[in-house]
Amino acid sequence: MSAPAPILPALPRLSDRHRAMLQEMGVPVWWPSAEEAVGAGPAAQSDPAAKTERRPAAALNPVRPPVEPTRPTPNRPAATPATGAALDHPARLLPDLAALEAAVHDCSRCGLAQRRQRAVPGMGDPRPDWLIIGEAPGEEEDRQGLPFVGRAGQLLDRMLAAMGLTREHRVYIANVIKCRPPLNRNPDPVEIAQCSPYLLRQVELLQPKVIIAMGRFAAQTVLAEGGALSPEAARQWPLGKLRGQLHRVTLGGLTLPVVVTYHPAYLLRSPGEKAKAWADLCLALDTMDGLQPARAAV
Repeated sequence: MSAPAPILPALPRLSDRHRAMLQEMGVPVWWPSAEEAVGAGPAAQSDPAAKTERRPAAALNPVRPPVEPTRPTPNRPAATPATGAALDHPARLLPDLAALEAAVHDCSRCGLAQRRQRAVPGMGDPRPDWLIIGEAPGEEEDRQGLPFVGRAGQLLDRMLAAMGLTREHRVYIANVIKCRPPLNRNPDPVEIAQCSPYLLRQVELLQPKVIIAMGRFAAQTVLAEGGALSPEAARQWPLGKLRGQLHRVTLGGLTLPVVVTYHPAYLLRSPGEKAKAWADLCLALDTMDGLQPARAAV
């Protein structure tokens, strides 16, 4: 009497969207699709000739975790600027995006203005559903005057494509700091205090539905300014503790969901973290899916 066929573990089931996102971000998927798994049937799984070499379970890339209902983050005091100069910042009086862009190009409120080639106000759809917030321009951004260009920008474009988006449609991209810090160093508190009012006014003018904060300084600024964390807590928490959950902030009179993830430049240096960034994007997509349908184009 032959021994009963072993019971094989169930394979992960991914939708076409999830498989496409993994492929775009460079995370390999070795298991078959749901249709292929069904078509193979138990006989094919038990037939040694039909088996293919499989990786051990420990080598699997993490799959998208189930999204649990999120609890609103308790409101805490909003960030206090490093200096009082932000209290009379002209950004709050700018009437539209064109005026804000002109003001950024003319700004000389901190020492970064003397070193820049071009200021980088932002780019994208003026009526976006998504607002992508990075940290500060790099060398290539400083040269072109556009956010997220070069290799990091190419990866961001692939991440957006995996979400069915482009940087020109339904998306606006901006940075906390609008001028490049020397040698791409971290922004200092005075620079953030002088520049973040431009970002806050952008949020108010754009009225996005979901914010994705990419990188530690973007996450700290958005969460502290929006009251999700105190400034002290925002500075102390590492990015790994801030990602993987949904935050809610109040910016520009709007209460908005915020998803924190890694900056594309970091993912280029640490490709093993791409799967975590993919999970963050899935959380962002699920959040958008739970909101009202996107507003019709005028």
